[in-house]
Amino acid sequence: MDNGEDRVPELHSLQQKVEYMLEKTFPGQKVSGRTFAELVKERGGALSHSYFSNILAGKVTQPSEDILKALGLGFGVDWRFFKEESEVVGDVVAGLQFLAKRRTGEISGVAGRGVEDDGLPAELLEFALSLLADTKAKQRSETAPDGEPGPGA
Repeated sequence: MDNGEDRVPELHSLQQKVEYMLEKTFPGQKVSGRTFAELVKERGGALSHSYFSNILAGKVTQPSEDILKALGLGFGVDWRFFKEESEVVGDVVAGLQFLAKRRTGEISGVAGRGVEDDGLPAELLEFALSLLADTKAKQRSETAPDGEPGPGA
């Protein structure tokens, strides 16, 4: 059954893409321009809070590649997502949907299909291992120190 979650939303403008990323990256949070600019700075980029506010207001529609790279750093996605007619929009949206389903338990494992002789790409292997580590940590936190299941298990 298709409930619309798996479809790529219509994201044409820079403003739409940034609003979408704010909603998906920081669900239920109000992220200020200053907070986002500081996050970009912590990750090695540069973006002023006023410029970010202008993007959200729709006043900036054709930023430089450096600004797009800063947005990518801030949201932790490929900066090309923010380009006009970007071919990576679907990939980014699919990745966010995967993570959301992983967090809610709809997806509990990952299987590789069509893996070449040299194995998984390093980035995919690192991602899969991080999911495994997260799952193990969650399981440990649900177990009491005496090895018996905790109250939430």
